[in-house]
Amino acid sequence: MHPLTFDALLCDLDGVLRIWDPEHLAAPETANGLPAGALAAAAFAPDRLLPAITGQVSDEQWRAGVVDDLAERHGSRARALAAVDAWSAPAGRVDSDVLDLLDAVRTHVPVVLVSNATTRLERDLAALGLTAHLDAVVNTSRIGVVKPDPRVFRYAAALVGVDLSRCLFVDDQPGNVEAARALGMQGLAYTGPAGLRAALGHAGSPADQGARPGGSNVAAQVQVPGSTSV
Repeated sequence: MHPLTFDALLCDLDGVLRIWDPEHLAAPETANGLPAGALAAAAFAPDRLLPAITGQVSDEQWRAGVVDDLAERHGSRARALAAVDAWSAPAGRVDSDVLDLLDAVRTHVPVVLVSNATTRLERDLAALGLTAHLDAVVNTSRIGVVKPDPRVFRYAAALVGVDLSRCLFVDDQPGNVEAARALGMQGLAYTGPAGLRAALGHAGSPADQGARPGGSNVAAQVQVPGSTSV
């Protein structure tokens, strides 16, 4: 059995561990008479999204701003509010194959979630039952910078006391992976569970349990401080 090349796994949330229904955005638009793509255009416009994922505004303030933008562009505040409420209700779903891999890895090394997220992230993790499956959580809205800023990766590695070169970073956005590699980290551009399983080697095998004492029993939940500087 070959030794692992990494001492910590840093993993993205959306597009890797969490999956969204393809109709997550489209259904609220259709039900409320909004044009296709209206929600995404309002919610993910850089000047609307960036303050939310850097903690300058709360998740609630971000979503209220989306309502304002939709009402201004499409003429009905009631429809805008109904659409945002319907869009906001789900928390997505967990990819069970990926979660199984992370659970297996945690018997060897710590697993750190690293997400460009709003202040709602911790609530979603609890709703999805993920809190106990992670050793640490880096929520960018708690630290004031977002991937691919190098400070995010340095912060995540420091949380678990692992050198950057011994961290494996997994993300579905190639640009984030490239930024991590530029710092000397190992990186995987996620395309599916099979590729992740191959990258993890024997650490991703459920049969290989118990190598890390206490690894799968009690998660050392490290909450990122609310400071906006790193």
